[in-house]
Amino acid sequence: MSTHYDIIIIGTGAGVGTLAYRLATHGKRILVLERGPFLPREKQNWDTKTVFQTNRYHCSETWYDKNGQELHPGMSYFVGGNTKVYGAALFRLREKDFEKYTHRDGISPEWPLKYQDFEPYYDEAEQLYQVHGKAGQDPTEPFRSREFPYPAVIHEPRIQEVSDALAAKGLHPYHTPMGIRLNEAQRYLSACIRCNTCDGFPCLVQAKSDAEISAVRPVMGQENVTLLTEAKVIRLHTSPSGREVTAVEVTWQGERHYFSGDLVAVACGAINSSVLMLQSANDQHPNGLANSSDLVGRNFMKHVLGSIIGVTQRPNPTLFQKTLSINDFYWGEPGYDYPLGQIQTLGKVSKEALEDNAAAYAPLTPEQVAGYSVDWWLTTEDLPDPNNRIMVDGDRIILDYTENNSEPYAHLEQRWIEILRSIDCGEAILPHCSYFVQGVKSYGSP
Repeated sequence: MSTHYDIIIIGTGAGVGTLAYRLATHGKRILVLERGPFLPREKQNWDTKTVFQTNRYHCSETWYDKNGQELHPGMSYFVGGNTKVYGAALFRLREKDFEKYTHRDGISPEWPLKYQDFEPYYDEAEQLYQVHGKAGQDPTEPFRSREFPYPAVIHEPRIQEVSDALAAKGLHPYHTPMGIRLNEAQRYLSACIRCNTCDGFPCLVQAKSDAEISAVRPVMGQENVTLLTEAKVIRLHTSPSGREVTAVEVTWQGERHYFSGDLVAVACGAINSSVLMLQSANDQHPNGLANSSDLVGRNFMKHVLGSIIGVTQRPNPTLFQKTLSINDFYWGEPGYDYPLGQIQTLGKVSKEALEDNAAAYAPLTPEQVAGYSVDWWLTTEDLPDPNNRIMVDGDRIILDYTENNSEPYAHLEQRWIEILRSIDCGEAILPHCSYFVQGVKSYGSP
């Protein structure tokens, strides 16, 4: 095997999976290094208890907080990264998201690049990841150079009723932009079967637009692309001047290997990218690579989020529920001048998902809750804080994080509960469903 490449890419998630796809067309010799294997296709992909109550599809690592307490991250180390188990909702940021903006607990700083710089690439990414949506429904949506490449995913009847009820209240529900390989006009040609095991599950029929299926697999057969799985990068080595990376140190097949490249792209997640740079400290970079500013690992953000189960008086037989979003509170509301966040339907909760915590839903049974609920995901932005940081102590990963901007989330949650009750979707409100929060609250990816 060659040890020198034009480009070495560390990771295979949404960012660098897409990077590998694009660079492969230029004929450059590319080495892609992924610490995990391919996620196995097996019946357990769609087994609720396996997916959400075991670590079969999440890593078994232990991280630590600043007090030495254990953290068990909901990270997925497979080709495709966390996109293998993501919910496939693919939103664009709004124009003002790139500007300096005041939130309840501080400032969201200005980006050096703006929305218009990214818009052409959003368009290309939506093509690659087969994003389904409908422009013009959401008043907060940013400028688009053209319509979504695929039509919006149709609401099932009960969700359409909820959408109509919200619209009658003066809100602006819209179709969630979904990256799935769905053909509703010709179902016999569709990879996606609109099942109830999408959000948080691996896709057994490979119909979710994850980074493996959409970006990595299409190029891995090319002669100029080499993919090594179960190859963990443990250190980057530099020249004596410290100005260039001369070797990437990798453990693979039980042995240590060294590869070099003209360019090295480090994109193995917000946490592990920082860990790699910090663990690559040397005489020229005593605090870690690219860290003369002491900013590597600082300003860690993860969003403030939670879920709500709204039990209604009407049955909800919906299978594919993740089709509806609301941004009416994205920038706040009259009387509340700070951004609140985004609301979307979750994948449909099931009886099996709730049984492990049945006492929390009494006097209702898990079967009653699952049969009559409409389920929601709420996300509020947290803010960069240099004291929220990733650190290393030998092989230990330490995450020092204190949540901020949580008051807007509490406001949004209460506001949404009021609205659910006003449209008869809140006969019983069961907040923070542990089934969906399990991995995310442990700093996974929604």
